[in-house]
Amino acid sequence: MQAITASDRDAGVSGLALTELPHPHASENDVVVRVHAAGFTRGELDWPGTWSDRAGRDRAPSVPGHEVSGVVTELGYGTTGLTVGQRVFGLADWTRNGSLAEYVAVEARNLAPLPADVDHTAAAALAISGLTAWQGLFDHARIVTGQTVLVHGAAGGVGSVAVQLAVEAGARVIGTGRAADRDYVLSLGTHTFLDLSGDWPARTGEVDVVFDAIGGDVLDRSAALVRAGGTLVTVAQPPTVRPRDGRALFFVVEPDRARLQDLAQRLRDGRLTVRVGAVRPLAEAVAAFTPGQRVPGRTIIRVTED
Repeated sequence: MQAITASDRDAGVSGLALTELPHPHASENDVVVRVHAAGFTRGELDWPGTWSDRAGRDRAPSVPGHEVSGVVTELGYGTTGLTVGQRVFGLADWTRNGSLAEYVAVEARNLAPLPADVDHTAAAALAISGLTAWQGLFDHARIVTGQTVLVHGAAGGVGSVAVQLAVEAGARVIGTGRAADRDYVLSLGTHTFLDLSGDWPARTGEVDVVFDAIGGDVLDRSAALVRAGGTLVTVAQPPTVRPRDGRALFFVVEPDRARLQDLAQRLRDGRLTVRVGAVRPLAEAVAAFTPGQRVPGRTIIRVTED
């Protein structure tokens, strides 16, 4: 099969290539998925799991990409809840070959059934963004109706979903981003948009929750905005500054089949949208990793046509 492989940790993007790999097979509790659409995070070339397995052994060349939508072609021993020929979406394992390939072996628990009326491209864009937004807001920050939530990177894949979920939960939402993102972020239901190039901290006021998808100076400056008892939660990096009389935490998204099903239903109902930017074939996945012109929304790799 064809796959994108990362062969040299020090080489970064220049170490990526489209190559031929053996077809994967399903281990115990696995399924093999014929990949229709896949997503990736540019920063994953720096993640330890890209280069080492769960036992710490080197596994280069490895296949990047952790968002997958496709069709089950093989079941491993002991696998339950899924069947051959079923449409599925979810997360490829962090320390195994990922989704930028024609086929991928995944733990069955990481996947959820995909309704027939949800496109694979949208599903691939939803998997990590949706779970990350939900877990950050509700499992970690524990937001409730009436709170004020500040979402940094509100036009991004994770941030845009976080805005929509927080608005639906009855929060007053402040979204930040670049000036060009204003109209889009406001269209998601935010009460206020703040341009990160301006004096946004002075205009924000106190908030109950900060959901950060940017990190760096934006993350550090946000700690002072959290009122007593509030929470700063980030997916960008471990925080070095904590809110006064509040919590600060960094987390990595975890698989959740039931939540994936709930998010897919919200997509079907029109209660949730995902922002897909560029859609490129597998042969152009290396170019998609390369930093260049900013494309609003998630870049999705279309591997197999429906």
